[in-house]
This record gives sequence, structure tokens and C-alpha cells, in this order.
Amino acid sequence: MSTVSTEERILSVLEEDAQASCAEIAERADVSKPTVRKYIDRLEERGVIVGYSAEIDPKKLSSQSIAMVGMDVDSGQYVEATRELKELDEVQALYTSSGDHMLMAEVRAGDGDELGDVISEKLLAIDGVTAAHPSFLQERLK
Repeated sequence: MSTVSTEERILSVLEEDAQASCAEIAERADVSKPTVRKYIDRLEERGVIVGYSAEIDPKKLSSQSIAMVGMDVDSGQYVEATRELKELDEVQALYTSSGDHMLMAEVRAGDGDELGDVISEKLLAIDGVTAAHPSFLQERLK
């Protein structure tokens, strides 16, 4: 008997393939289809599963640049700043971080120049954002 919980097995399959059908998940997680549906519904309701997405190889995008941007935010303006960052269309994902920066954002734009404009004119224009450090993604390796 596996020590990995049913929930963990289902989540593992979804992380590998967000487009897997309930039948595929059931087979790979060694559970029934109704069990998969029950767990997925519960995980969505609890906010564990917050969405389904496609993984993008930035090198293959001819019309878009992607950067991970580490941001520092004034603690007194943190809540409002994160609220505004989440509203920006260019910010695809926003994470809190325990690393060098308080926040990490996946930012997309048409090209490097446009990405620079987004950082300087939108991210740094938000009250409380004190610094933005971009790392442009070049090629997906895994």
C-alpha cells in the first residue's frame, strides 16, 4: 500500500498534465473516476487548485517576452500594492517569496522593450513598490 495519499496522487497527475481527463487521472492515481471528481471538487472548493494552465516555452514565443520580476514592497503599503499588481493584465502570476524579494511576478509583454516599459511605467508606478528586478526567461529546460 502506498504511503502517498489519494489527494497527493491526484495533484501529482494534475501538475504533470493539467489537461488529463478524469479517466486518465483515475488510472494514473489508481483510484476510481468518481473519487477523482470528488477530490478535484473538494480541492477547488478549498482553494488548493486555483486554476489550470498551459506551460509555455518562452523561446518558442516569437511575439512575447516573459520575465520573472522580483519586487520589494514597503510593508505599510503591501496589501494595496499586491491588490494593484494582481489587477495588471501583464502580470500572469504573483507569488509571495521568502528569498531576496518579497514578491515574484511572472510578467509578459510583446518584447523586451515593452517588458521594460511595463516594469518602469506600471510595476514601479504602484505606490509601495520600491524595486523591481527582472530576470528574462530564455528557454524552458523542463
